[in-house]
Amino acid sequence: MSLDLVFDYLVSPVFLRGALMTLLITVCSLFFGVLTGLVIALVQETRSKAGNMVVLVYLWLFRGTPVLFQIIFIYNVLPSFGIRFTAFTSAVLALSLNEGAYMAEILRSGLQAVKKGQRTAGLALGMTGAQVMRLVVLPQAARIVLPPIGNQMIGMLKLSALVSVVAVEELLLVANQVASANFRYFEALTAAGLYYLALTTVFMVLQGMMERSLDPKRRRVGSRTPTLMERLTGSMVRASVR
Repeated sequence: MSLDLVFDYLVSPVFLRGALMTLLITVCSLFFGVLTGLVIALVQETRSKAGNMVVLVYLWLFRGTPVLFQIIFIYNVLPSFGIRFTAFTSAVLALSLNEGAYMAEILRSGLQAVKKGQRTAGLALGMTGAQVMRLVVLPQAARIVLPPIGNQMIGMLKLSALVSVVAVEELLLVANQVASANFRYFEALTAAGLYYLALTTVFMVLQGMMERSLDPKRRRVGSRTPTLMERLTGSMVRASVR
């Protein structure tokens, strides 16, 4: 193993572009996945028979087939019907639709966790149904669903490696291409693994900061800034205390 070569890979523009592409795919897919999941969860709240039937088919389709199958289908099969997307768009679309199916269940559970009495109280105060949802239900549901959404974000980061099958130059594909030129797979994959660990660490820190900002009890406990280790292990510590 050559540590110098690992360092060269870490600072090389090729690996940096691959890491940025991985990050871009993750953020875009998660953003559109959350939006899709929120729409589905709200449709389920309306208890519309037609809407729930569409949602049921969507969940059955995207939870019942592999993500890799969905990526290949959108990129290779849809063009035969006259629907063409770039490799990047196909990757983000497939990951977003797949993520939306799982986000819908997470968000639905968060919405249902808010007691119905609070909705009734909001309506009694003269709020409309949309205002109750926006001002009363969603802020409380956000605090409940943030930990599983954080886990989904890390999972999405790792799933992004699958888009290499449609030649999107994300981190793992870049590492494999570089290693295939000189057969130094250990160094190239080590550099890619360090990038993945760095990105997941950033996500975990951001999740811990967001959980703290949304938890009113934690906001009242002093003003000391938590250390990095406290942010990384905050979820596990809180679980053990409970």
